[in-house]
Amino acid sequence: MSTLLRAVRQQSGLTLDDLAEETGLTKSYLSKVERGQSNPSIAAALRISRALGVDVAQLFNDDPSAARICIERAPVGAAERHHPIAAAMLGKTMVPFLVRPGLQFTTHPHASHQGQELIFVHRGSVELSYDGDVIALETGDSAYLDASRPHKLRQTSSETPEVVVVTHDGPRAPGR
Repeated sequence: MSTLLRAVRQQSGLTLDDLAEETGLTKSYLSKVERGQSNPSIAAALRISRALGVDVAQLFNDDPSAARICIERAPVGAAERHHPIAAAMLGKTMVPFLVRPGLQFTTHPHASHQGQELIFVHRGSVELSYDGDVIALETGDSAYLDASRPHKLRQTSSETPEVVVVTHDGPRAPGR
């Protein structure tokens, strides 16, 4: 846990003081955990994982590269509408997805959210409904938008489109 904890904390822009404040654990204790001199209890590990926004099981990953790189191979024959990219990556500040929009604009409970979003049409064509406007996007087109405004996609090509969507909710503030 020590190598990953330090890497994820640093990628999150948190100091040991920030993490101590968010978890209620002491800076000294967290430093010992990071240096491998102490093993956290399950309760402490849960508090740390919540403060860092990662699954507690990921912090116990033996692969130190999990905080630096995540390789995913293209899924063969996958048909799901929303496929998370780099789900195993620790300390992400961006949230990437591969999206395959349907033929209709659908009402989605998360049609708007905090932060920004990048939409890149990898294959096919789509329409982006953004804050009341409808914009046609073709293969290779992209849109970078304020995600707090209502937005959704729909397929306009005969082939199933593939769209890379990357969301970012801004810098992580201590106490969040």
